[in-house]
Amino acid sequence: MRDKHINISSDSLLLKRIHAEVWNDLSGRKINITAILIFKFCLYFSFLVFFYWCILRSGSETVLMLYYILFGLTSVLLGFNFAHDFSHNTVFKNKSLNNLCFIIIYTLLGAHAEAWKYRHIHSHHYAPNVKDYDSDLQITSLIRVEPTSEHKWYHRYQHYYAPVLYTTYSIYWVLIKDFVIYFTDKTDPAGRTNRYHLSFWSQKLFYFTYLLLIPVLFTSFPWYIVAISFLSMHLVQSQFLLFTFFITHHVEKTAYFEADEAGYISTSWMNNQVRSSNDFYPFSEMANFIFGGFNNHVAHHLFPHIHHIHYPFINKIIYRILRENKVEPNVSGFFSGIRSHLRHLRNMSVKKCNADCRNCALSNAGSKPPFVS
Repeated sequence: MRDKHINISSDSLLLKRIHAEVWNDLSGRKINITAILIFKFCLYFSFLVFFYWCILRSGSETVLMLYYILFGLTSVLLGFNFAHDFSHNTVFKNKSLNNLCFIIIYTLLGAHAEAWKYRHIHSHHYAPNVKDYDSDLQITSLIRVEPTSEHKWYHRYQHYYAPVLYTTYSIYWVLIKDFVIYFTDKTDPAGRTNRYHLSFWSQKLFYFTYLLLIPVLFTSFPWYIVAISFLSMHLVQSQFLLFTFFITHHVEKTAYFEADEAGYISTSWMNNQVRSSNDFYPFSEMANFIFGGFNNHVAHHLFPHIHHIHYPFINKIIYRILRENKVEPNVSGFFSGIRSHLRHLRNMSVKKCNADCRNCALSNAGSKPPFVS
């Protein structure tokens, strides 16, 4: 795809300087990435296997539900820490091996791997928070996060009902969204080979077999108890997954850019990546370890082909250079990011919101959604 961001020479020079310093400092960094990755994988995968074993050995309905929920949260963290990096080919030198491992982990999550990867790489990373370019803005008409999107009457209450609505996301993704994309989306027609179709159906079959059929067959619980536990898992993991995603791009300070009739985006590529992203705990090794670099979205969007283990290190360079040039990255905590996202929904709940959402924030300062201070 031909880049349709406008050229801003000062941004181009700034990006070149950031790249030069980051790659120079990384080349001299001594760190055993292989050992760290093996440890992380063994840790997360061991928890996943343990919780699955506990599902099959549960003695009561409450315990079954608890282990389903713990399994679901662990699978999301495994996806954060490995599937995302596999999709960007940052783990192995062999792209096919990266892709295979990516598909395996996404299969464990129940999501169609190939469809997500194509849309993520060629849409979201190309122009985050740009309407008609970023497929991640195609959430649901029930939620309005983009300032120029159509306003519905019920958006007036979205900051109240959003936390409840978010509990449905992963089950909607697994049961509906993937199938809608599979049957209707022609974005990547060249990729719709027989192998693609076989991969889609085998991924779905495996997911429902190991998380629904096997527990029904090999535990003493009736099918509806297993189904309720499965749905409870999705309710909890959905909120965690969606809030984590939303605070990386949809909080009060993140920017939304527009394209003109010819498709040209009203800012540079670098400015688009930086101002549309939000970090939480960008210098914390612990947060980076837990979230797999999802907390470092500025670094990830500027350097998608660098493994997340390096993000706290390169953030010191990125933030220093940006601040020297009067560019302040968007930063929050995790829970303060959730509150900021809800305030953003409140700002987007009124029809007069336009591209300058900061003005909307000022005009609505007197109204606060629940759980928002």
